Amino acid sequence: MSGVDGAAPELAVSQWFNTGEPLTLAALRGRPVLLHAFQMLCPGCVAHGTPQTQRAYELFKATDLQVIGLHTVFEHHAAMTPVSLQAFIHEYRLTFPIGVDAAGDGTPLPVTMGRYAMQGTPTSILIGRSGRIVHHGFGQQSDMALGAMIAAELAGAQTYAAQA
Repeated sequence: MSGVDGAAPELAVSQWFNTGEPLTLAALRGRPVLLHAFQMLCPGCVAHGTPQTQRAYELFKATDLQVIGLHTVFEHHAAMTPVSLQAFIHEYRLTFPIGVDAAGDGTPLPVTMGRYAMQGTPTSILIGRSGRIVHHGFGQQSDMALGAMIAAELAGAQTYAAQA
C-alpha cells in the first residue's frame, strides 16, 4: 500500500474536475492531503462522505490542506461516466478538486483504489506532510475524529519543515 520510499502511492487519474491543472502527490509533498474516494451511486458517500469532504474543504480552506475527491468506480461502470459525474458535482455543489480514478487493465478495480488496497467507498485517507499515510478509513468517519487528525497534521508544519 505504499510506494518504494514508503510514500503514499501516486494517484492515477484519467480526468479532473474543479481544478485548472492535474494534481499529483509528488507536487503536494510538504502539505497534508485529504483524499476522499467515493462513487456517486454509493449511499454512504452521498449521505455522509462527500458532504463531510466538502465541509472539510470549506473549513480548512485558509490552511495548506489539499482536499482531493477521487471518483473510484468499481461497479455499475456504464452508469457512472464522467458526464454523469459532472452533473453530480454540479447538483451537489462540490467545489473541491475531483479526479476520476483510472480504469484498471482487465479488472473492474480502478488503479488508485488497487494501489491503496481500498475495501470500498467511502474511503478517507489522510496523507501527512511527509507523504506517508496517517489515516486510512473505510466507511463513515466521525467528523470530530477526522477534524482532529487534520488539525494535528496542520499543526505539524514546523516539525516537518525542521526535518526536511
